Amino acid sequence: MIKVLIGIPTSFHKEYCLKEFTNGLKKLTYPKKEILFVDNSKEDTYLKKIRSLGFNAIKGLYFDSPVQRISASRNKIIEKAIKEDFDYIFFLDQDTIPPEDSIERFLKHNKKALCGICFSRRAFVAGKPIFTPNVYKVILSDKELPDMKELTHEEIFSNELHEVVSCGGACIFIHKDIFKKVRFKEDLKQFEDRWFCIDLYKNKIPLFCDTSIKCKHLVLNRTHSWKEGQLIEIKGETKSI
Repeated sequence: MIKVLIGIPTSFHKEYCLKEFTNGLKKLTYPKKEILFVDNSKEDTYLKKIRSLGFNAIKGLYFDSPVQRISASRNKIIEKAIKEDFDYIFFLDQDTIPPEDSIERFLKHNKKALCGICFSRRAFVAGKPIFTPNVYKVILSDKELPDMKELTHEEIFSNELHEVVSCGGACIFIHKDIFKKVRFKEDLKQFEDRWFCIDLYKNKIPLFCDTSIKCKHLVLNRTHSWKEGQLIEIKGETKSI
């Protein structure tokens, strides 16, 4: 059976959703998996809290730049996957809860680079505010890097597989072979996930989005929620979109 490492770069900033997130991890149905948190907080307090819940967690490198911390944590997850011969890494942000059978859905496509849907960007459709994922299709051009456009509303809710050119890093499923050519850049100040996708493109590695994999996105201090394509106004501290 294919061996999957679920890798979560995190820090104490995500403590507000740790309980709900770990409950979501426990519901994942794929049997041959291992979970690894990499805590890049400056102190060890949050690391100890994750371990107290029974999860494997290691210390990541600390940098003043959050993006550098995240990139270094992702690469530490990659190192473990290669050393211990995992077939895929399922990267999750700690505020992102995928469907229970998301690993099985990814695997059925037999692709090496995939992503799911995580709503995060505010946009407007027919004058109404909605939230869209950071997932983009290519617009063919003669440029070294192509222009992009977001998936349409119909594509997002098609529950089909679409070839894309860029995505956020909240829910990505990557085969071990890819890491022979592409790693996360640790000298960036922003957009480590975007640069990872650029490197995929430059290495002619196709990227696909399974739009049936729609994740619950736990966000702090927002007053909106996404449900069935509609913007729902709600109040409170922790929301999901």
